Amino acid sequence: MNDSPTPTMLRSLSAEHRQQLMRVAQEVSIPQGTRLFEEGARADRFWIIRTGTIELDMHVPGRRAAVIESLGHNELVGWSWLFAPHVWHLGAEATTPIRAYEFDATAVRSMCRDDPTLGSDVSQWVGQILAHRLRSARTRLLDLYAPYGAGSSL
Repeated sequence: MNDSPTPTMLRSLSAEHRQQLMRVAQEVSIPQGTRLFEEGARADRFWIIRTGTIELDMHVPGRRAAVIESLGHNELVGWSWLFAPHVWHLGAEATTPIRAYEFDATAVRSMCRDDPTLGSDVSQWVGQILAHRLRSARTRLLDLYAPYGAGSSL
């Protein structure tokens, strides 16, 4: 796995931009076992975890869903809301009780259109997370399904 830390909102956005986003945040509690979203469903919100753990998973035909990554404190859950066609590319489930900030995707996209600097910073932050998640997914899928040693030289 990649040892670099996942980009957090705190490290990635200025205090002003964090404050702008937090104005549209709602505090939510999510029970353990709750499916936050499924692959292919409409991506209309995202979360930043305050406490608890969420697993991202990927549907694998003929098998159980493959867990790609576990997310915890201060991590972003969901990036598909930012990019058209705004549908989830993975699934997500709360593996513990969750406390999180929930954001309405339409409101945040509107804020980003109205403030191009905010939009650029949010896009950069989410893009860095997307790159990290793609590396994690590749590594995890190789661990699960590739012949032993197939990914070691890549």
